[in-house]
Amino acid sequence: MNEKYNAVNEDTFQEEVLNSDIPVLVDFWAAWCGPCRMVSPIIDQLAAEYKDKIKVVKVNVDENPRLASEYDIMSIPSIFLFKDGRKVDGIIGVRSKQLFEEMINKHLKMA
Repeated sequence: MNEKYNAVNEDTFQEEVLNSDIPVLVDFWAAWCGPCRMVSPIIDQLAAEYKDKIKVVKVNVDENPRLASEYDIMSIPSIFLFKDGRKVDGIIGVRSKQLFEEMINKHLKMA
């Protein structure tokens, strides 16, 4: 996992994601997941490029089954955007960087 963003877990999710004053991109992933490793460099780039506008965090679904269940994670990677304490958008699977940027920008413009 890259150090550009934090790993969050069931104990820190409320504070880091739901209570954040800026939008949070949450990558639900697992170490054994090939597609998760494929999307990881895109998430790294987004974390760097949007560092002053959004927070980017990762949740390991194997280590945090309660969060995976709470957010109905059926497939990984699942990348969700949280804003004002709630999930407002999401992308499941490996997609283009442009698609992630469109999702993020749409919600930044709504701020």
